[in-house]
Amino acid sequence: MHIVQAGMETDVLKANNKVAHEIYHMFKEHGIRSVDFMGSIGSGKTTLICEMGKRLEEQGKKVVVIAGDVTGDDDFKRFKAAGLEAINCNTNKECHLEAWQIKKVLEDTDLDRYDVVIIENVGNLVCPADFPLGTDYRAVVISTTEGDDMVRKHHAVFLHSDVAVLNKMDICDAVGVDPQIILDDYAKLTGGVKKMYTTSAKKGDGIDEVIAALGL
Repeated sequence: MHIVQAGMETDVLKANNKVAHEIYHMFKEHGIRSVDFMGSIGSGKTTLICEMGKRLEEQGKKVVVIAGDVTGDDDFKRFKAAGLEAINCNTNKECHLEAWQIKKVLEDTDLDRYDVVIIENVGNLVCPADFPLGTDYRAVVISTTEGDDMVRKHHAVFLHSDVAVLNKMDICDAVGVDPQIILDDYAKLTGGVKKMYTTSAKKGDGIDEVIAALGL
């Protein structure tokens, strides 16, 4: 639940992480489970969040999605169209959100109404990933359209994510891309495939397994 930029001053990082911890404890005080979904544009992350949010709502949980991606305006509309409650925090910046921006929004939010908060792409995929995020879980989403290059470029994010989700995009199903290739590369880079799940977000396949893995 923070952003680390190259060259950012140490005191800024400390201040950002302090706020992230405050938000984390704010969630805990209200009995909320929180997850930060990372994923590049085109990874299928937004679709996965929509399907997961709807599935959680069907289970009787009240969900709110914080749209924080650089494409937040469009994603916010998609979350709303899916029938999910959503908060638009788009800053129109490639670096996405910082913790203080989320805290400012949450100050006017009745957190007692929610069981689960899903935060979309708060951190930048290319940032160092070894800092506390202020959420219960961090999940990273990749697509078979992105291939192993995505895994190699952003291996730090994978190493520090609780769950990695390989999204079998419909186009990849059609052209016969083998997800095992990406799984193998992930294993080589991280020393093993732990908590790696394969879904097909548009079809809803594998969503329940990811929900269970995130403790939701």
